[in-house]
Amino acid sequence: MTGTGNDAERDAAETVGLQGLVFLLSEPHHLERFLAETGLTADELAANAQETHVLEAVLNQLMANEALLLAFAANAGLAPEEVARAHDHLSTGGGRKRPHVST
Repeated sequence: MTGTGNDAERDAAETVGLQGLVFLLSEPHHLERFLAETGLTADELAANAQETHVLEAVLNQLMANEALLLAFAANAGLAPEEVARAHDHLSTGGGRKRPHVST
């Protein structure tokens, strides 16, 4: 079946993104930084938490800070390379790829 593997990869990448979001939510200072850097409000985050552009933004945040990436990966029981693959998949997988950033 065409697309089945791609769907599974997308689901896996989205799951990693959701795990990353839960991780950021568990650390108020990381969440505050994420909201500040993306321009998202807490309400927008809550309303769009499962959207590809939000999950990609979460993984962008993790990938931009090695210490944060390593802490998340250890917490989630993932290799950092798995997080990078999820990030790459969401970044190149189509859909709404960028969060709204206020100016």
